[in-house]
Amino acid sequence: MEEIKENTRENNTDNNKKHIRPGSFIKELLSGSMVSEKIILKNLGYVSLLTFLTAVYIGNRFHAEKITRESTRLQREVKDLRAESLSTSAALMYISKQSEVFSMVREKGLNLEELKTPPYKLLVDKK
Repeated sequence: MEEIKENTRENNTDNNKKHIRPGSFIKELLSGSMVSEKIILKNLGYVSLLTFLTAVYIGNRFHAEKITRESTRLQREVKDLRAESLSTSAALMYISKQSEVFSMVREKGLNLEELKTPPYKLLVDKK
């Protein structure tokens, strides 16, 4: 008989622990006692791990955005340099034409003359 009473008492205390009043949850949440005592302190390792992983994730995101901006800037710079190279190459091709060379020589007064006969090869026999 005493065993039955003890079992009944244990069941009643278990039911009281499992049965939480709806107002008490909100009261504990707003007061901060639930967060500070129950959740945070019991799971301090997990909370610190989540905090660390969140910081790493945010840092990784900023680093990826920085690399993307740098890549875009470098692509724009390469495009500009390629255009400058093409314009410089075209100007060099224009200046190196025979008629342009002749006019520049005449302007500077170098007293050079244009060849009237085509150039020819000299052949040397090796003996």
